[in-house]
Amino acid sequence: MFQDIIITILWSLSPFGEAKAGIPYGILNGLNIYLVFVIAFLANVLVFPIMLFFLNEINHYLLRWNFYKKSAIWVARRAKGGSEHKIRKYGFWGLLFFVMIPVPGTGVYAGSIATYLFNIERRKAFYANAIGIFFSSLIVWGTTVLATNGVG
Repeated sequence: MFQDIIITILWSLSPFGEAKAGIPYGILNGLNIYLVFVIAFLANVLVFPIMLFFLNEINHYLLRWNFYKKSAIWVARRAKGGSEHKIRKYGFWGLLFFVMIPVPGTGVYAGSIATYLFNIERRKAFYANAIGIFFSSLIVWGTTVLATNGVG
């Protein structure tokens, strides 16, 4: 059980799944469904301050390496091309909705990068990301619970 909790947390912290992977993992491995929601949600929220620390404090040191710099530019162009207009137009609500959609490429990692690139006020961005993560986690959690109980 403890190992499954740790793996649920790690999936929820991971850029490869976030809570969208942590929640199904925890539920499918027999953890309490409410515990899974809480730990996956909180772990996913923790990503925002970690990412902003990385982007604000460490990113400029890593830009010295060509491979990292090319990768960072590629990510920045994708983020600006795909979401800039909507996030700038709708502000808080645009960021919240962008993070809330439980599909690959959206979530707190993308929301953190958007916050950094578009210079969004950190407090508002944190709330938008946290609320977006909550609703995204709720959608994934509800879908997983229904699917594992044979509904749908």
